[in-house]
Amino acid sequence: MKEERGFLSTLNIWWLACRPATLTLTVAPVLVGTAVAYAQGQVQWLVFLITLLGGLLIQIATNLANDLFDYEKGADTAMRVGPLRVTQAGLLTTAQMRKGLWTVLTMSLGAGVYLVWKGGMILAIGGILSLLSAVAYTAGPYPLAYHGLGDLFVMLCFGFFGVCGTVLVQCGLIPKLAYMASVPVGAMATSVLVVNHIRDRDEDAACNKRTLVVKWGTSFGQKEYQFLLGTAYGMVIWIGFSGLCSKGVWLPCLTFPYGWKLRRAVLNKPRQELNEVLKKTVQLSFFFSLLMAIGLLFPSLD
Repeated sequence: MKEERGFLSTLNIWWLACRPATLTLTVAPVLVGTAVAYAQGQVQWLVFLITLLGGLLIQIATNLANDLFDYEKGADTAMRVGPLRVTQAGLLTTAQMRKGLWTVLTMSLGAGVYLVWKGGMILAIGGILSLLSAVAYTAGPYPLAYHGLGDLFVMLCFGFFGVCGTVLVQCGLIPKLAYMASVPVGAMATSVLVVNHIRDRDEDAACNKRTLVVKWGTSFGQKEYQFLLGTAYGMVIWIGFSGLCSKGVWLPCLTFPYGWKLRRAVLNKPRQELNEVLKKTVQLSFFFSLLMAIGLLFPSLD
């Protein structure tokens, strides 16, 4: 019984290390990309499931790498405002975290091989870049997150590559609708990172993690958050008028009052109280994308 409790405790620690609350950020672009493929009449459900699995594994690898390398670089300390990090808390050793990281990266290769077979050389290049980026986000000679490139990374990975890559492996091409749909999804995902950067500004500055908020201040981060939400809502309205799909793509606008409420919270709450805002921004990002996918699936909403 004691061994069983120990095993379950270890599983819980690894589950915590995976940061499950953030995994919807990967689900969102796959849902929207598959909905675009469905609108093109070329959806493949097995490909959808394997794409989702591969995306989740890469995000988990990114989260594990972030936990490990932020600790080693001194970004995660006992003074952090955000949620617990397992390496910093001593729940896992750096050796255990490295082993877990490479295990997850290896597992993602299995899904990647199948998707490359379906999507061709372009997807192979994208897959390799995704694997490298999972580690390069916080590690290597030029860690992206430490040089103000985290926002661009998230916008591309959870927007352009997430949506367009999903459509490519389903349809064999990337229609204009996919490019347009990737913008609001990526903007919503990036808004999550911005809240994180505002909350962690002082800790990031102390370890020379030069996020855009560290470089240009909290006021810039607040304006960036508003710009990203405005871009997301504005883009779905534009897509609806483009004639490329149903007006059902406007469904995400139902979340606008919630987004407005979060905007006010980001402007007015002290950074020590932003954990709840961060959690709610993740929820907003997911439900925005879910409604967008539903709208793309039902052209009868016109």
